[in-house]
Amino acid sequence: MVDYHAANNQSLYSAGGQQIYMEQENDWDRDLLLDPAWEKQQRKTFTAWCNSHLRKSGTQIDNIEEDFRDGLKLMLLLEVISGERLPKPERGKMRVHKINNVNKALDFIASKGVKLVSIGAEEIVDGNAKMTLGMIWTIILRFAIQDISVEETSAKEGLLLWCQRKTAPYKNVNVQNFHISWKDGLAFNALIHRHRPELIDYDKLRKDDPVTNLNNAFEVAERYLDIPKMLDAEDIVGTLRPDEKAIMTYVSCFYHAFSGAQKAETAANRICKVLAVNQENEHLMEDYEKLASDLLEWIRRTIPWLENRAPEKTMTEMQQKLEDFRDYRRVHKPPKVQEKCQLEINFNTLQTKLRLSNRPAFMPSEGRMVSDINGAWHKLEGAEKGYEEWLLNEIRRLERLDHLAEKFRQKAAIHESWTDGKEAMLTQKDYETASLSEIKALLKKHEAFESDLAAHQDRVEQIAAIAQELNELDYYDSPSVNARCQKICEQWDALGSLTQSRRESLERTEKQLESIDELYLEYAKRAAPFNNWMEGAMEDLQDMFIVHNIEEIQGLITAHDQFKSTLPEANKERESIQAIHAEVQKIAQYNGIKLAGNNPYTTITPQTIDKKWEKVQQLVPQRDQALQEELARQQSNDHLRRQFANQANMIGPWIQNKMEEIGRISIEMNGTLEDQLTHLRQYEQSIIEYKPNIDQLEGDHQLIQEALIFDNKYTAYTMEHLRVGWEQLLTTIARTINEIENQILTRDAKGISQEQLHEYRTSFNHFDKDHSGVLQAEEFKACLISLGYDVENDKQKRTGIMDSDDFRALLISTGNSLGDAEFGRIMGIVDPNNSGAVTFQAFIDFMSRETTDTDTADQVIASFKILAGDKNYITAEELRRELPPDQAEYCIARMAPYTGPDAVPGALDYMSFSTALYGESDL
Repeated sequence: MVDYHAANNQSLYSAGGQQIYMEQENDWDRDLLLDPAWEKQQRKTFTAWCNSHLRKSGTQIDNIEEDFRDGLKLMLLLEVISGERLPKPERGKMRVHKINNVNKALDFIASKGVKLVSIGAEEIVDGNAKMTLGMIWTIILRFAIQDISVEETSAKEGLLLWCQRKTAPYKNVNVQNFHISWKDGLAFNALIHRHRPELIDYDKLRKDDPVTNLNNAFEVAERYLDIPKMLDAEDIVGTLRPDEKAIMTYVSCFYHAFSGAQKAETAANRICKVLAVNQENEHLMEDYEKLASDLLEWIRRTIPWLENRAPEKTMTEMQQKLEDFRDYRRVHKPPKVQEKCQLEINFNTLQTKLRLSNRPAFMPSEGRMVSDINGAWHKLEGAEKGYEEWLLNEIRRLERLDHLAEKFRQKAAIHESWTDGKEAMLTQKDYETASLSEIKALLKKHEAFESDLAAHQDRVEQIAAIAQELNELDYYDSPSVNARCQKICEQWDALGSLTQSRRESLERTEKQLESIDELYLEYAKRAAPFNNWMEGAMEDLQDMFIVHNIEEIQGLITAHDQFKSTLPEANKERESIQAIHAEVQKIAQYNGIKLAGNNPYTTITPQTIDKKWEKVQQLVPQRDQALQEELARQQSNDHLRRQFANQANMIGPWIQNKMEEIGRISIEMNGTLEDQLTHLRQYEQSIIEYKPNIDQLEGDHQLIQEALIFDNKYTAYTMEHLRVGWEQLLTTIARTINEIENQILTRDAKGISQEQLHEYRTSFNHFDKDHSGVLQAEEFKACLISLGYDVENDKQKRTGIMDSDDFRALLISTGNSLGDAEFGRIMGIVDPNNSGAVTFQAFIDFMSRETTDTDTADQVIASFKILAGDKNYITAEELRRELPPDQAEYCIARMAPYTGPDAVPGALDYMSFSTALYGESDL
């Protein structure tokens, strides 16, 4: 039989020539092999180590060489520490039964790759202390120390290296071995303080008080770390060289206690990282939902206002509506344009972050998709355009209504002035007592009146026509206009009836009237139309006019000039009429006739004619001035048109050119992504610096609107068109910058090199034949093959860009290795919405997604399992102990109760929580 200590000098190997468990290191060890102090330390340490495991099965040992003799507790110990079932033990009391049980235990140890040199069942059954201790040491090596390895070291070296690293920062501690380095107790205290600083006040420990140091470490370990006391302080201090195996056994318990905590810490860190990403993404989602809701609410409130077509009654009220609309355009809408652009950028950034963290894509709540917002915005702009057109049409309508109403009032006043007293005149009975000459005079006078009445027929028809037009244009004061028009028409009908009745009365006595003054009659006949002409001329000269361009005012000026050219001829007619009256006076004076009064055939006196002629002469220069002032205003308006057109004709092409340049830049993308981002931001700044030109154009446009200018023949650009172009330009450059920022996020998260990105971009652009910024399905397939995706043949190596012939040849040579099923799977990844097109962002996401080290649902589940102590559920208490407070409460609020067969009250299901984080497909 070989001595146990001699056996310990040999190297112990695992089955198949695996790593050395433990190698004794120097002659000093052999010199002290029979040291009784070592045996005492081993007995205490090994016993405590065995009991730390046996107590899990509700038992323990008191004497290490006696209590393992029947093999029962030995087999139980191996089952506890291995987690495996051994063969059923024999319950007999005979020696053979005990030997069989011990052999079963030794066979199990050997099955774990351990060579048991010179350790037989008989020695264990006989209670051989050295053999029993050697066997327990072998078990400790295999099950407690063998798996300890730091930087590819052996078990012993790994454990020593771990101790050195953990205690390196502490003064008076220098761990070089597993015997003398631990005698003063500081190393034990340092290990505890490094991992649980709240348990040890290291600064109060003294190197010259080793017993106190050791007892402090042993008591703290037993009380707070569940490590039983395996050593006696006095034995360690009183021994020249403490037993290495006892120290290693005890220190290994610290390693397992703290390494378990380290695993829990690692698991907790992983969970915290995942939760932080999820919390940030949820915050971004909440921000998006709020911003989208606010923007949609603003649109919802604004559209009814823009769709309201209830007209106002007066020009002032409509102009106030137009001013409110301009405030909306200048003040209220621009911030919302920025919000809409920022919302799209935030949405794209959020989706990128979700892709990079293997999270499901964000689906906004119903009605808040970017497409919903774009649809609402499109509806808003449609309502806005229709509202502006309606406002301008209403202002034109009210302007015409005011003009027509004033014209109605003027003509009605003139007519009413003319008809004043006419009914009384037509109803008088003067002819009953008049002489024949007086009757004939009355008849002639009546004929002149009828001529005058007929001359006023046109004015009455004009008054009725204007009233009708005011009704058709929905003039707000139509009732009073209609009432006045009705009164005029009824009065006109009455005058017609009265005129006819008086004529009949006068004609009945006409035969009695023979003495008629021909000159008076001639005067009356010529004075009446001339008087009407002058009244018409005065009315025309005072008539209001409204024009919208130079051509119209020039037409009025031309007509006025033509009128002025007729004045000399009219003056001759006036002089002729006045000559008739003068002739009457001459004859009467010559013949000594005393005239009874004014011309009996007309009320138009020479003084009236001269007075009206003088009025006409005064109105002509006034009309000249009014027309010239309007000409100056139209010339000013024309200047405003040209001023606006000159700016618009420069800004319109400038915006179009910038849009094309941005499209070209987004395709070419020279230099690194950072260079591209810097270049685009500089380009964006140059566009922003152009904003004063837009503002100046807005000012010119406001001047045009204030001048009520509704057309501009000098430009095809409208302010609305340029506003939309400017907003699209700002949005396009912002989206392009956001795409580069997302590519940087993808590159950094996925570890893509600049060369790879350049190659991806070059290939993408090559197959993007129409420069649309997306690849159709066949173009995408060609691009993948050109980059060497799923190509195994030597001829199918990545060779850069291919033209269409090369691509066709490659498909033939590979047999189209990118099959329909595989390509369909890829299209489902890069185009989940089945749009048939692939963006560059989706393209680079796909090219890099399978090579990136990302957290997966399995990893998160494994981390929770560690924190839960290998249970299928976790408790709120465990979460609060292992995670920061906010993240612990975050998990508790979202985890469903665990309902498995081993559930306990308060158990939480971390599996369903992980499923919710990553989506079912990732599990």
